[in-house]
Order: sequence, then structure tokens, then C-alpha cells
Amino acid sequence: MHPDVAKLVEAGRIPKPVGERLSQLAPGNFCIHKSFGAGKVIDWDLPAKKVTIDFEKSTGQAMELQFAFQKTEWIGSDDFRAKKIEQLEELRTLSKSDPIALVVHLLGSHGGSMTGDALEKELSGAVIPEAGFKKWWDATKKALRESRLAVVPQKRTEAIILRRGDRSPAEALVADFEAARDIKGMIRALEAIAADIGAFENDTEALKRLLSDIDEGAKKAARVQLGQALQLVAARDEVIGTSKSLELDPSAVRLSDLLLSADPTRLAEEAGALPSSRQRAVYEAFPNAFGDVWVSKMVKVFDSVGARGVTEIARILQERESMPALVNHLRSAIARRALGPDALIWVCRERKGSSQEVFSADVGAAVLNLLENDHLSDGPRKTSRLQSLLGDDKTLLTDLVAIMDINETRNFARRLLDCPVFGDLEKKSLMARIIKSRPETAELVSGANQKRPDEILLVSWESLEKKKAELDDIIRNKIPQNLNDVKIARSYGDLRENFEYKSAKDLEKYLGHRRNALDKEINNARGTDFKGSDASKVNIGTVVTLADSAGAETVMTVLGAWDSIPETRTVSYLSEVGKALVGRAPGDTVEIRDEVTEVMQTLTVRSIKPFNP
Repeated sequence: MHPDVAKLVEAGRIPKPVGERLSQLAPGNFCIHKSFGAGKVIDWDLPAKKVTIDFEKSTGQAMELQFAFQKTEWIGSDDFRAKKIEQLEELRTLSKSDPIALVVHLLGSHGGSMTGDALEKELSGAVIPEAGFKKWWDATKKALRESRLAVVPQKRTEAIILRRGDRSPAEALVADFEAARDIKGMIRALEAIAADIGAFENDTEALKRLLSDIDEGAKKAARVQLGQALQLVAARDEVIGTSKSLELDPSAVRLSDLLLSADPTRLAEEAGALPSSRQRAVYEAFPNAFGDVWVSKMVKVFDSVGARGVTEIARILQERESMPALVNHLRSAIARRALGPDALIWVCRERKGSSQEVFSADVGAAVLNLLENDHLSDGPRKTSRLQSLLGDDKTLLTDLVAIMDINETRNFARRLLDCPVFGDLEKKSLMARIIKSRPETAELVSGANQKRPDEILLVSWESLEKKKAELDDIIRNKIPQNLNDVKIARSYGDLRENFEYKSAKDLEKYLGHRRNALDKEINNARGTDFKGSDASKVNIGTVVTLADSAGAETVMTVLGAWDSIPETRTVSYLSEVGKALVGRAPGDTVEIRDEVTEVMQTLTVRSIKPFNP
């Protein structure tokens, strides 16, 4: 305890714990501040309750003692961050003479672990010239792995962990696995083992002890965390694959066992969230899990496994000469407008390769249909990447209209112009590509179409009030709350690694876009109760009775732009079904797609009546 502080404690003016903390802020001591970095206390004034600290990012910083108590943390003079202040040249010399010792010292000062990104932030520029850091770190990382003094992961966002004590590297790796508190920790430990399998060259018994623990962990996780269980077993298989002396016990749980017991919908969702390498391992286990029907099982999950998953599944089916099954599935799903955005993106990108057989005029209609339906639905958009693909892939639209006849091209271009997803500039850019390839479509953007105003939307009063309530909630509650969240997250420091800040900023963008979209929609909307609708033909605000060839009747209601309710067969006049029905009279036949089953039907209009007489 500092002598001046000890006198205050002895006099009973401050408690001993306060005196000990106060002594840490005595001149000559070092501390850390979240925003200012490391610092050295250069002066204090106890009667005035002031302290002055030279920080890395703010020299001569005067602070209230109480504030310094709360916002700083003491570090010893041998801490790496303290040495950066007074012994920087020594650290620079050490980085050249013994880079491993430098990194070990740095890790030790950070509790034994830190990410590659954090390490670079600490060293680059100050200790090691920024221009040469990457070369230095690549060489040091390799030497550090060979020394086995630390666990060095492949990803820079994962922690480099210092090994402590007198345990061998193999014992340390096993201890890391045994100390893991959850499945994620076990997976990380297994990845470290696979990356450093050489440490077990003379100690395979340590690895064998883990296998039963992995089995038990995977079985438990499979009930509630299928994705984690799949990752754990795949990571175990990677370890076994890198070891020459390990074999999997016949009774051990395998990926095929987990697949066989999983619900297909849940399997697609969980597998789709895995890294590409792990997804591939899961899909390669399908033949062992499902035998002769493995191809049909794999095709069923194709639409729901995300961007990485569709690529891996297609690659496996191609390698095993089973692409015809996927082609048939895609052809049917595209015709039914039932293909998801990630699968459609894959079809578009592989149009000159694996998906060439299914790349047809229907693909263009399926893309626009998906964009429109997503736009009309509530919640975050799911088709942003698909929309971006139309603009970013300079030849996609050209290739699409090249395989269409002139009527198909005109219909596609007309529908693109009517699509509410695209802004005016975006429509002009996309149409320019179509016109360049098919000049016959130029008439669609000439004359009145060139200057047409924003489309008036007819909507029910109920749906209009719902949109207004959503906009009001965004303006009054969600945006102010988000601004506060951004401010709080920013205070956590280091924006490059600040997940809370990035999440808050992403939500800020979404709320801004959603507010603008709602503003535009509400301004263009005209509320109505649908009274007085002309029932001589199908119009907005009419109830239509349709019959199929067997006489079975279906009743549909055509209402406003935001009034689609598939469960009650209520459709928006802007939907694909609504557009097909509007204008039809009793006795007319119409081909429509059932919004529940996605099956195309040929129906006859039997009768029409007003929705609200």
C-alpha cells in the first residue's frame, strides 16, 4: 500500500480495500482503460481527488479518482501493455530475435488467450511495422504451432490459447476437451486436436479416452441441438481421419445414425447452418443412412439448406452421377413456383453448367414471383440476394430472354416493369439489358410507360391501419430504442470485434429501409371497404366460385394489395392468382396456381358476387 494512502487507512478515513485500490492508481503504476488503452499514472492529488494518466491514446488525461476507480483496471509493470509504454524498443527487438517469446508474453498478459484479430491490433503498427505484419505473423504462427506452446486455430476470429503448466501438448489438448462446458467448446477442442495431431504420435491412448465422451455428448445433443451433434461427430471423424493409429469403434454413433433419426425439416435447417466442410461430411453420410433412397432424401432437403448447402449437395450428386433426380426435382419445383431463393440463385449461377437443363423461361417467372411474394409479406426480406443477383450478374437477363419467344419476353419485361420490388432507376437499368438483347421490347418503356407515376394501391381499411400502426411503432419505439442500443454498443469499444455494435447497425439499416418502404406504400394506398364492386366480371372486392373438370368447386376472394390470406383463399389482386382472375367473366376458363399446394389448375368461372354488397 502506498505510504500516503496507508496513513489515511490508519486514521480510519478510508476502508482498507479502498486504500488498496487507491494505491494501484499511485504515480508510477500502470492501468488499462477500455477506450484510451494502456496508461501510466504520472501524478495524483489526493485532497482534490484527481489523478493524471498518460494513456496510449490520450496523454495527460486528468480524471476524477472515483471515475478512475470505475473505468480503469490495474496492470503490473511486467504486463505486455505496460511494457509497450516504457519498453517499446525492447519489444521491437524481441519481435525479431524471439517472436515466439513475444507472443507468449502477450498471451500471458491477456489471461492466456486472445483472437488473431486482437493480437494484430496489439502488435501491428506499434511493435511491428504495419506493412510487414502479415509476413511476420505467418512465420511466427507456423513456428508457434511447431513449438506447441499454444493452440493456434485457422480462423483469426477464434482464440489463440496459451498452454500452461508441465503437461505435454497432448495432455493439454485433451484437458481442453475435458474442460469444455458445452458442445461448442468440445468442437473447438477437437478442431485444435485435428490441427495438432502430431502431438499424439506417441500418446494415442489419450485420444481413445475421448471417444466415449464424444458419443455420449452427441447422443444427448441430438435431441435438442441436432446441428451441434452433427458438428461434433463430424469433428471427431476429422480427428480420426488425421490419425494413422485411431479407428472408430463399431458401436460408436455415426453421422448416418443422426441423419436416420432426424426429422427432414429440422435436418435441413440445422445442416444448412453448418460450415461448408461439415455440411459436405453430413451429405456424404446420406447413402449409409438411407440406402437405396438416399438420392430422393437428399433432393428433398435441397431447397432448405441455404446457399452453402445447395452447392455441396449438387456437387455430391454430380460426383455420384445422380444429377437426373435433382434435375427432375428442379424442373417440377420451378414450374410450381416452389423453389426457394438460394436454390434459384444456384440455378441462375450454374445456368451454363449443372443447371443448364432446367434454365428456362419459367426461371424468370419464378424469380419475379418470389420477389413479389416476399415484398408483399411482413417481416425481414428473404430475397435480397436474389434481387441483387439480377443487377450484379450482367448477363443473367440477357441469357434469360435469349431462350424465350417474343411473347414470353414481352410478358416477362412487362411483369418486371410492374414489379414493386425495384426502384425506377433499377428498372431502367434492367430493362436496358433486355432491350439490348431483344429490341422488340423497347415499346414497353416508350410513351406513357416511360413517365408512369407510382401505382395506386387499393387496400382494405384494416390492412392500411395495420401498416400505419407498424410505421408508427418503428418511428416511436423501434428507431429510438435502436439509436440507444447503438450508443450503448459503441461504448463497448473496438468496433471491429464488437458484435453488439454490428447487430445494432444492421437493425438500423433494416428499420430505415422498412420506414421508407412503408412511407411509400401508405402514400400510394387508397383504403376501401370494397362496396359497390362490379360483379359482372372478376374485380377487386369480388368473391369468385370456380369449378374444375370434375365439378369440384373452389371459392376465392379477390381483395386489396395487402389482403392475401392463403388459408381462407383470399388473394391480393397483385398476386399471380389475382392477376390471372381479374377481368374474367362467368364461363371463362383460367389457369391458376393454388397458393396452398402450388399446383397449376385449369378452372372455370361459375359465378361472381360482391364481397361487400
